[in-house]
Amino acid sequence: MSIFKKFPYIVIEGPIGCGKTTLAKILADKFPVDYLSEKAESNPFLPRFYQDVKRYALPTQLFFLFQRASQIADLSQRDMFAKPIVADFFLEKDPIFARLNLDDEEYALYHQIYLHLQLKAPKPDLVIYLQTPVDALMDRIEARNVNYELDIPREYVERLANAYSEFFHSYDTSPVLIVNNEKLNILNSQDALDLLLTRILQIKGQREFFNPNFD
Repeated sequence: MSIFKKFPYIVIEGPIGCGKTTLAKILADKFPVDYLSEKAESNPFLPRFYQDVKRYALPTQLFFLFQRASQIADLSQRDMFAKPIVADFFLEKDPIFARLNLDDEEYALYHQIYLHLQLKAPKPDLVIYLQTPVDALMDRIEARNVNYELDIPREYVERLANAYSEFFHSYDTSPVLIVNNEKLNILNSQDALDLLLTRILQIKGQREFFNPNFD
């Protein structure tokens, strides 16, 4: 049985460097599904944001919000016979970054827009949260060597990782699989990928944990 037979709309989430896009692409290549990507590199404000957070936080956030809302709106118009979907983002996580980066007045403006757009977002059948230690996130950011990411302060990554953990601690809109992603090398290990796929098929509850041990 395919994981997409059980969960036709799967979202992969987690902080920068966790591997959500890598996993989503692997699943999209392995199964006959549509791949929905947040395309962070298309945001013209993002490189400047990492150089001057205060100045560029609001335009960066609003660009992402409208981009994601547009993609999610397209999902809402699909018919029931369309292909399953794997995505490396979902609209509900957007306020994590907004609350982290915007001042109170900017956040109030952002929140009004977000509440309006959120009404159009379909509910994922499963969210896979890749929970990753900060040391591993920093190593992976360095390894992928994206120019504007190399200057991201560790303190920012720590705050982001904590914000994600808090968000998923209370998130209950869709079933969630929380994956300890420290040693799960799905990029280079077929065994690791097979282990994850097997665990997804075993999901029965609203919130479950996967802590693979490769020692």
